[in-house]
Amino acid sequence: MSGAPAEIWRELSRSRAGVCGMAITGALVAVSAATLAAVPSDTLEGWNDPGGWMAYPKAAMPAWANALRAERVPEHMIIDGRTAGWRLDGPLAVASVRHEVDFRYDRFPSDFIYSMRAEYGSSAPLVDLRVVRPDGIELGLLRTSLPHSEGAASHEMRMFSTDAAVRKNLALASGAFGFDTSGLPAEEVVFSRAGEHAVLEGRYAFVAEVVAPAGPAGTPAVPESRLIVGGKAFGIMGTDELRRDLGAGLLWGTPLALFIGLAVSTGSVAAGLAYGVYAGFKGRATDEAMMRLNDVVYALPALPFLIILAVTVSNSIFVMIGFLMVFGWVGIAKVSRSMALQIKVRGYVDAARAMGQRDSRIVLKHVMPQLLPYAFASVAISVPAAITTEAGLSFLGLGDPTFPTWGQILHDASVHGAASRGMWWWIVPPGMMIAVTGLAFVFIGNALDAVANPRLRR
Repeated sequence: MSGAPAEIWRELSRSRAGVCGMAITGALVAVSAATLAAVPSDTLEGWNDPGGWMAYPKAAMPAWANALRAERVPEHMIIDGRTAGWRLDGPLAVASVRHEVDFRYDRFPSDFIYSMRAEYGSSAPLVDLRVVRPDGIELGLLRTSLPHSEGAASHEMRMFSTDAAVRKNLALASGAFGFDTSGLPAEEVVFSRAGEHAVLEGRYAFVAEVVAPAGPAGTPAVPESRLIVGGKAFGIMGTDELRRDLGAGLLWGTPLALFIGLAVSTGSVAAGLAYGVYAGFKGRATDEAMMRLNDVVYALPALPFLIILAVTVSNSIFVMIGFLMVFGWVGIAKVSRSMALQIKVRGYVDAARAMGQRDSRIVLKHVMPQLLPYAFASVAISVPAAITTEAGLSFLGLGDPTFPTWGQILHDASVHGAASRGMWWWIVPPGMMIAVTGLAFVFIGNALDAVANPRLRR
């Protein structure tokens, strides 16, 4: 059995299962790289911070699910403003910002929220917020003054569709609709057709203006603004009960799963290989003592111990990786020890001893290379076990809640009753990702097994 990497790669490329596994693994690596490069790290660092997700909808379905429904539900929109600069209007300086909303759904939005940050000089500027509808009707939503300042100032304000001032201004404009709008929520008034209580589809423009006296005090500006139009569909995978973007969670779960699986499998295989080879090569009393210790660890029930350690010590994902390594090396050690016992009695090993080579050099040059195919196969086959074990512990509520692992997402879905509520987008994607990732490494492990076991070769 040759341990040359070229032979390992050649045998892997000959197997259809190996090629399929490598293709899936390559896709997972590409997704991980794209996630690290493109998805903001804030979504990972603030995954368990409720305040960072307040702008997102609660338990929203994926946006593409509208294509499967007869009635299109509104998509949740988070729109940053397009600043139009400022202009002079007689003695006044006017800074304006515009938000475009293309609304083409069969239901009204759940609400709308407007927030902005205004900068101005020594004055008390006026803020005028209005919406221009697709039918040309212009509705005033809010007109208010910002706090007076003796010097340069920056002020943040927020307007909700449920504000009494907004409802009052819309009630004054009810004559433009041809029916009584006094009992309707503000979002239904803004997005209603003239003459009937039905959704008016088209492009809406929300315009905000900050008006202040022109002069040396400085012109007003709106450097930041955001409009949120509430809906029940969002993103590629929807949101959970805590408003977190499940698409971002699934993407971040990919590099986390690969990291957990590869770290645990590589560490376990390396430790087991070194332990077993040393025991087998030394033999006699050393071998006997080391194998009895191996039997003791092997007899320990791994899952109960992992649960106890997670509860009593720490549920950190890094501590969990260390625990999984502790219980993952014993099987590798038994097999590598038996292989070392066979290799050390071969003629080239005796010849190396006769030439005066040290035991460490014999192990590194003549024993370890023979075990490389088995080591690679063991790493590949151990990855799914590490990923599913972490997912199982997380599903039981013993994982690290600060990281969006697939098991943690399934745990949150179970806690909030996603299955009984029909929220399949919260359950199916992470489960499929666990299954596909495990299947990829099983394919690779089975293909490499032909290199490690010559009797399986065609």
